[in-house]
Amino acid sequence: QVQLVESGGGLVQAGGSLRLSCSASGRTFSTSNMGWFRQAPGKEREFVSGIDLSGSSTYYDESVKGRFTISRDNAKNTVYLQMNNLKPEDTAVYYCAAKSELLYRPRSFPYDYWGQGTQVTVSS
Repeated sequence: QVQLVESGGGLVQAGGSLRLSCSASGRTFSTSNMGWFRQAPGKEREFVSGIDLSGSSTYYDESVKGRFTISRDNAKNTVYLQMNNLKPEDTAVYYCAAKSELLYRPRSFPYDYWGQGTQVTVSS
């Protein structure tokens, strides 16, 4: 069992930065691939970024590539999403998620565990 808690969301102006954190409880974090997703009002949940269990492979949606950076600290059971040069279209609730699979497919569902989400609002 893994419980995920996101933090770090907030209101920021366009061009600003935020760092989201996702803290995991349970002993399986180091064996879990981690993903960040977001959901804007009236839209489906979409993949943002993913990182494999070792941290050696990272994945990004084209819309955030070059602006967002995912990382993890297995000693702290935490995954991060550094978001720079934020745009109004990045406004959404951001969720972290975890799944254990030998061949990590970051954009594929299902993920086994989800956090409750954190709101990111980017004003123009």
